[in-house]
Amino acid sequence: MKFSKLTVSVLLALGVQASAQATDLIEIYQAAQGQDAVFASARAAQQAGQEKLTQGRSLMLPSVNLTANTTYNDVSSPILNKKYNSHGYGVSVVQPLFREQNWATYQQSDLQVAISEAQFKLAEQDVILRSAQTYFDVLIAQDTVQLTNAQKTAIAQQLEQAKRNFEVGTATITDTHEAQARYDLVVAQEIAAANNLEIKKRTLQQLVNADVKELNTLGEGFKLETPNPADAQKWVADAQQGNYQIVMAQAAEAMAEQEVAKNRGGHLPTLDAVGSYSNTTGCSFSCGDTKSTSVGLQLNMPLFAGGATQSKWREASANHDKAKQDLENARRNVELQTRQAYLGVVSGIAQVQALQQALKSSESLLQASKLGQEVGVRTSLDVLNAQQQMYSTRRDLFQAEYNYLISHLRLKAAVGNLAEADLSQVNKALH
Repeated sequence: MKFSKLTVSVLLALGVQASAQATDLIEIYQAAQGQDAVFASARAAQQAGQEKLTQGRSLMLPSVNLTANTTYNDVSSPILNKKYNSHGYGVSVVQPLFREQNWATYQQSDLQVAISEAQFKLAEQDVILRSAQTYFDVLIAQDTVQLTNAQKTAIAQQLEQAKRNFEVGTATITDTHEAQARYDLVVAQEIAAANNLEIKKRTLQQLVNADVKELNTLGEGFKLETPNPADAQKWVADAQQGNYQIVMAQAAEAMAEQEVAKNRGGHLPTLDAVGSYSNTTGCSFSCGDTKSTSVGLQLNMPLFAGGATQSKWREASANHDKAKQDLENARRNVELQTRQAYLGVVSGIAQVQALQQALKSSESLLQASKLGQEVGVRTSLDVLNAQQQMYSTRRDLFQAEYNYLISHLRLKAAVGNLAEADLSQVNKALH
């Protein structure tokens, strides 16, 4: 397999240089462009789709055929007994003048190219979304492992303290059992978190076809920004015009309409200009060349085909109705997806802000619980619950931040405007 300079440099950044510095989101995306099998398949499909136009145009152009033959003849008759070889060649040309079916097929080929282009645009947006989603899946898995480890350490300290307090008689065995139960639970959670992290890393490795050692994480560059414009209906209107799912459904509906015209053409006559030239050499009565040239028009009028023509027409008409409904369904789905993405950004902002405040409150509660335990107004269980709440809130905050960034990208994809520049904007929040 040959690699471009860009792909080689990206793979080096992901592999060899990963130990020196972390990999950012743009490097992951660029590696996915060159290595992701799904995107490579979409690129090949787009190249194949381009050929449909040439194939459709060929039906409007002349076709030329060359034939050649050699024949051994053994003739026996009252007037002739002869054995000889005859040779010949011929050229025939057919130029369609009127074929309704060919014209409809040519128009369909143009629509097939449009569909292949829209499919590739969808694939380009999809690789951006999958790069970001896979990247953030690894980050949240890493965060979960780190938080679980920190929680395990904190609970271990509580367990040791409970054991000491029980030994000196200042606490009951219940405090020790509570701390031990929480410790055993967090050990199980730690194993599950480590397993999940390994799976997410392997998923990222599959995307870029390289082992990624370390990733940039969210830093001070993370900012909450409302959609611009801050109007869901405007985003929906833009999506109805630019979303590639709708573009594909519109082209499919137009193709179905042309299929009706093509099958209707099965009732119509066809008219071709035909020409031929042949040259035959033999010695039946006398030796020599026999040449023949013909030019003319050929009319073909279909009369009856066992009902197949009418059946195909009805079938195409029903499929056209189906394509219309598929288009309407695509429009409705795109509207729903756009509103969901818009609300994901708007509600994501509110959720992140709420969780930021909740985290401060949880940290204050933990400090107060520890202090209360020291003076005897709080129990070990209160401290354990406060720790659990703080770590859960912190994990939820990380997840909300990643979901907010993904929703921004999905909103751009819904209107057909998602590009590498949008991913670069998200990458600025990482360090």
